[in-house]
Amino acid sequence: MPLLGVNIDHVATVRQARMTNEPDPVHAAVLAEMGGADGITVHLREDRRHIQDRDLELLRQTIRVGLNLEMAVTDEMTGIALKTVPEQVTLVPEKRAELTTEGGLDVIRQRDRVAVCANRLQDVGIRVSLFIDPDESQIEASASLGVDAIEIHTGNFADATTAKAQAIEFERVVTSGHQAVKNGLRLNMGHGLTYRNVQKISQIPDLQELNIGHSIVSHALLVGFERAVREMKDLITPSS
Repeated sequence: MPLLGVNIDHVATVRQARMTNEPDPVHAAVLAEMGGADGITVHLREDRRHIQDRDLELLRQTIRVGLNLEMAVTDEMTGIALKTVPEQVTLVPEKRAELTTEGGLDVIRQRDRVAVCANRLQDVGIRVSLFIDPDESQIEASASLGVDAIEIHTGNFADATTAKAQAIEFERVVTSGHQAVKNGLRLNMGHGLTYRNVQKISQIPDLQELNIGHSIVSHALLVGFERAVREMKDLITPSS
């Protein structure tokens, strides 16, 4: 069964709406652990719209599960990652105006920059994952760089409005996952996954990790963070 990484960015989004000190994403991370999270994911954006540098520092000191830092391929972010040393860094594309990450990293066009960044991170023992679309050429490019993992962007699957469209997108994800594993890459997936669609994705062979944020945070507003994480964990854990 895949591990569950809980993205707590949008706890910080609520806090930043009032520029105050609550709700505290570090507190949410502790509750996520209590609910069964296998890892905590945060995206430290260049514009610091939600997660702040201090959040990252406190998470590194506090959580007992793995820390996955999503970040853009920049010198500033690389320096922060080298100082923090999370268990995993996921390199993602980043646009200032986007509401959320809109698609996968173009590894082919940014090959040299990605390679330099990934090598620096791996040299200090950080596992490097690339957030990419379910595309054969991007998977091949990722594998050729010697990174540890990819995270397949599941947004098109999640956003499909018909059964036929969802089936097509699901097949793309499955095929890409098989290709990634064949190339020796650890297989992670995420983006747009909810309590309604996660089970289908969670049953994909060789899937190692799911990273889910918005749906869990939204549900937590109604039922509490620990319970929201536990309910998601139960959905991706096969019944005995």
